[in-house]
Order: sequence, then C-alpha cells, then structure tokens
Amino acid sequence: MMKKLFLNQKQLFFLGLMLMICFQTVKSQKFAGLADTPPMGWNSWNKFACDIDENIIKGIADVMVETGLRDAGYIYLNIDDCWHGERDSQGFIQADPVKFPSGIKALADYVHSKGLKLGIYSDAGKKTCGGRPGSFGHEYQDAMQYAKWGIDYLKYDWCETQNINPQGAYNLMRDAIRAAGRPILFSMCEWGQSKPWEWAANTGHLWRTTGDITAQFDGIARFPGWQALGVLQILDMQEGLRKYAGPGHWNDPDMLEVGNGLTDNQNRAHFTMWCMIAAPLILGNDLREMTQETKDIILNKEVIGVNQDKLGIQGFKYLAKDSLDFWFKPLENDEWAFCILNRSKTQTIDYTVKWSDLNLYDDVAKKYLFFDLHEFSIRNLWTKKDEGTTKSSKAVSIPPQDVALYRLKPVLQKK
Repeated sequence: MMKKLFLNQKQLFFLGLMLMICFQTVKSQKFAGLADTPPMGWNSWNKFACDIDENIIKGIADVMVETGLRDAGYIYLNIDDCWHGERDSQGFIQADPVKFPSGIKALADYVHSKGLKLGIYSDAGKKTCGGRPGSFGHEYQDAMQYAKWGIDYLKYDWCETQNINPQGAYNLMRDAIRAAGRPILFSMCEWGQSKPWEWAANTGHLWRTTGDITAQFDGIARFPGWQALGVLQILDMQEGLRKYAGPGHWNDPDMLEVGNGLTDNQNRAHFTMWCMIAAPLILGNDLREMTQETKDIILNKEVIGVNQDKLGIQGFKYLAKDSLDFWFKPLENDEWAFCILNRSKTQTIDYTVKWSDLNLYDDVAKKYLFFDLHEFSIRNLWTKKDEGTTKSSKAVSIPPQDVALYRLKPVLQKK
C-alpha cells in the first residue's frame, strides 16, 4: 500500500523555493522600466542613521505630500539600516517590534496610500553595516518577504562580505527579486570597489561609485577604519564613468546632503552637480524641519528637469580654468544644460563667457555643439529668468562654492 506523503509548512516552503529557482529562466533579468530616469526620493540614513521608527517614516511621508515633493518627482521613501528585528523560526526576517510595532506591511500600505513607494535596506553579508541580520544565505527568503510586504525599492549594502564575490552576490539578489515576482528597484551599494559600472547594467538599476558621502562640500571626514567624502571629492571621482550610465542603469555618487548643514551656496551647487551628472536624487535631510531656502533648492522643477531629461545622458566637465569648472549635459530636442561651478572657498569670480571658445563634440552623445554656427537662447535655471542668447558674450559672477546653471535652447533661424 502506498503511503501518503505529508509535508510540514517549512518543508513546503523549501520545496517551493527550489522549484522556483529551477524554473527560472537561464538568464535572469532585473525588472525593466523602473528607472528610465534617475530615481528620486528620500532615505533615512544621512539624518537619522539607526534612530528610526515607524512614526518618523509616516511623518516624512506626510511632509513629502504636503510640501509638493511627491508631485515634483520624489516618490521613493526609503528606510535604511536598523529596521531589522530577528529572523523567525523559518528564517524569514522580521521588523524590530519596538521601532516598527505595526510591521512593514502596514507601513507600506500607509506610504502607498500617500501616492509614494516604500524602499527598504539589506546587505549582501551576514550582517548589515549597523550589525543587523544581513541577507547572506537568505536572499530568496528576503526577496519573498519584501514582495509580500509591498516593497518597491531595495538598497543592498556591502558590509561583512569577506570572501564573497560581488558579481555573484548582486546577481543572486537580482534573481531572487525577479523570482519573488514584485517589481523592485535594485540599488547596489558596493561602493565601487569592483567597478560595477563595467558589469552591472543588467544587474541593478543603479550602483554606488564611491564610498559614503558626508555633509562637507570640500573635505574628508575620517573615522576608525573608514572615511566619508565631501561633495567635491565624490564629484571628481565620477570622471570617466558617464559612458556607463543611461536609462535603467545609473551611476550613483551617493545620497544628497542638501539641508544637512551646508551653506545655501553649497546646497545649490551640490544639488546642481548631482542633476548635471544624472545622479539619483535621494534626499537625506529632515524634511519636517526645512528652511525655505532648502525647499526652494530641492523643489526647483527646472533644475530637476535637467536631471530627469529623457535622453538620459550624464553630463561632463569640459574645461577647468582657475577655480571654475565648465560643465555640459546634452538634453532632448538639441538643448543643453551649461553649468559653471566655482570651487573656491572664499572668492567670488567674475567671468565673461565667450561662447565660440566652448565649441565641442560629445563622443558619448555623438553630438556637436558649435556656438559659432548655431544660436541658443539662455535660460537661468536658478533665477528663472531668460538672459538673451549666445549671439553675444555673457558676463557672470559666481559666489564661492556656488554655481551658475543655464538651459540652452536652439533659436529658430528666420528665413
């Protein structure tokens, strides 16, 4: 007589898991269409670090709606490290019951009710950078849990990863996300150590290119065993990477420090340069306590438009002269963003732009920009004023550690 086979819940889970892995396509892919332009949102780490709870996250969600940030494009609300509790008896990760007593699913429902998307954090190692349980050995379980909770964005860090291959680790989590079935934007936070820009276009939607940022415009914060980089230090490290970025796969120079103690000039320059290099715009300040100046910077839709341009081409530094850097970014409809960055800490610099001196060919966009052949109108994106055309030279005055940012639009020639 044939005996009936009964499986308990744990055995059924692992049987289903093995079947899911076996039936996956040979070449798994990340979910498409989630980052056709650089993602925009907010992350808890820069301001709160481990001091987070569900009330803070709900409060941030409320403010993202009330201030117009959601409508400006900031749709991801991302919980960083230290949300974790323990794994249950079957290995599924749970939220910290003190910080998140209602659970992540209830929080996701609240965030979604506001027209926002919820992001979460994990690590490819056995522990996160904050010492919580990592995803190593639990990748498929964690992806299934995130899908069950309604997660939309995963930041995947790189602490406690000794003897782990980054390509294998990140591809494994990509495959797990795909198998779980819920479209989740995959943010790789490997700090650029294995040059992910060279191999990760089919793995993640964005990849960190450097170590962590700090709220300094020009400088390095040193800690035992590691260091955090200022805005200019990170900006300079993006040299040579633009050819790897584009719709669906972006270089990530880390989150924004706008509103975290920088001066207004520095905040404006920081935000502008992240827009020029097509970086993800992930805010990191306390949105509940912003100055009007900070609001004006992060809500400037014309500047955001440079970042979100559908052409999806990262900008580049064309010329450095004294303390001034001259940047260009090709945009749709043969338009260009043109930025002058003043790196000086103390000196306001007056300069006269002679447009014909800036003729160029962009070998990434395969576009020419010849000012002596074509005339462009000039729109100042920070003053929101039209300032003539490139037919004449332009005098500019740029305060220390600040920028001038323009949108150049072809002028139709009269026949």
